[in-house]
Amino acid sequence: MITEYRSVVKLKSTYVDGIEALVNEKDGRIHSSFNQTITTTGRISSTDPNMQNIPVKTDMGRQIRKVFIADDSMSLVDADYSQIELRVLASLSGDEKLIESYHSAADIHAATASQVFHVPLEEVTPELRRNAKAVNFGVVYGISAFGLSEDLSISRKEALDYINNYFKIYGGVKKFLDKQVADAKEKGYVKTMFGRIRPIPEIKSSNFMTRSFGDRVAMNSPIQGSAADIMKISMLKVDEALEKSEFDARIVLQIHDELLMEVKEDEAVKVSELVEKAMKEAVSLKVPLE
Repeated sequence: MITEYRSVVKLKSTYVDGIEALVNEKDGRIHSSFNQTITTTGRISSTDPNMQNIPVKTDMGRQIRKVFIADDSMSLVDADYSQIELRVLASLSGDEKLIESYHSAADIHAATASQVFHVPLEEVTPELRRNAKAVNFGVVYGISAFGLSEDLSISRKEALDYINNYFKIYGGVKKFLDKQVADAKEKGYVKTMFGRIRPIPEIKSSNFMTRSFGDRVAMNSPIQGSAADIMKISMLKVDEALEKSEFDARIVLQIHDELLMEVKEDEAVKVSELVEKAMKEAVSLKVPLE
């Protein structure tokens, strides 16, 4: 009951009272602030209120989402990139197997499960796919065997086997991640694919935990940072495409790898197509952007 009470109080104070206080008197809308230089990853953040963090996991949280509606005769159109960080990893590392998986339009998690757990693709179970998904995304964040064992409730030895198998198959990924750590140790920073720099002073720390954190940041920053850069380029392309079109539509929100547009109701389908094309063609990678 205490836990439930706390979650309800949090929802009320942060999202009900907090957001109500920020409604603009003139137009009855909420105008969040979007910050370019606050996050270390290069992602855009949102404050007063944070519109990138509206709850979705609980029933009561989902009720709060219902207060966000389009204007009269308008619709909300939502578009988000599919697995953008894994696609960036495939492109940056140049790993042939990972690139091939994306070009053959494979279910990337099922393909990884098949390779890592040595089972034919058609015999991959939902559980194996879920485990492979944890490995795929874990690798992007420099996950340890301990971290993976906690996530999947398996022994540390099993987790280590999963990670080692993954790197045996996707050798290009291993080389790329190792190179990022080596470069960061030498230069004190890493770069995104567009040349944006992320300093990592932690990597030279005498404290083991701080140094390990630096290693993980060195692995992840080029990937997450490049994904953030792609999203910003994409926002410009979408905005440009909407400006050139005759459609009554505009971007109202960005949530990391996702864009929310407010669109004239009868133009929603056409705007969706235009947005999808602009986002897919925002940059050219070694794998398709979806």
